[in-house]
Amino acid sequence: MNRTNPIGFFDSGIGGLTVVKSVARLMPNENIIYFGDTARVPYGSKSNETVVEYSIQAANFLLRKNIKLLVVACNTASSVALKELRRFLTIPVIGMIEPGAKLALQESKKGIVGVIGTRATINNKAYAHELKKLNPKVKVYEQACPLFVPLAEEGWLDNKVTELIAKEYLGELHKKKIDSLILGCTHYPILADVIQKVVGKNVKLIDSGTPAARLVEDYLNGRGLRNQSVHHGQAEFYVSDVPTKFREVAERFLGKKITHLHKVELDELTNE
Repeated sequence: MNRTNPIGFFDSGIGGLTVVKSVARLMPNENIIYFGDTARVPYGSKSNETVVEYSIQAANFLLRKNIKLLVVACNTASSVALKELRRFLTIPVIGMIEPGAKLALQESKKGIVGVIGTRATINNKAYAHELKKLNPKVKVYEQACPLFVPLAEEGWLDNKVTELIAKEYLGELHKKKIDSLILGCTHYPILADVIQKVVGKNVKLIDSGTPAARLVEDYLNGRGLRNQSVHHGQAEFYVSDVPTKFREVAERFLGKKITHLHKVELDELTNE
């Protein structure tokens, strides 16, 4: 394994780019390869078996790019497929659930934590199980917020409709007096301002991408795999379909231009 080998990321679509942004901010000299399964998005409404199958296909694709570490930049895949991926792969695999749960507990003063995410993440209770494992006394309240994904992709960040939907979703959590809120979908940090407005300034928002990026750094440092280049790393982006607005939305999520964007045929994923 070479230090200059890229870090691999995958997500069901575009949301995982918020995790890429966190890693690139922390380690700008690392090379990055991202795969977004945009032809089969969303994973949040798929069966667990299908999510595991798609996740293994994505991991196989990235392994062929000689990645040194895999980041499952998708809360749904992290909640469903992480154990299977770790059993299947010989390189380190980092998901969103554990680092997000740890940070939420660190930030919570009262031990009352809220979790929002896709239906699959909430139904699987991945964050609740992890939080309870770390602190059996913690109180956890969860809410699926499926409409947040299209709102983030449309760029409706400061919009009355978005605020009304946020109030509808988050009203019950607010009543529970939560003091930290896990943004359990990688799209949700894009809507952080409106979410914060609705839940109030005393609730700490937890973006799992931030502690996950620190975990990536720790793994690379611990294994002597940190890229030592003085130059900025290269980033390549692969998708299984190129929606009309993909580049526009991806650049909004990343906060910079995308220069290397490639389409992957589904046959490349399914025919191993």
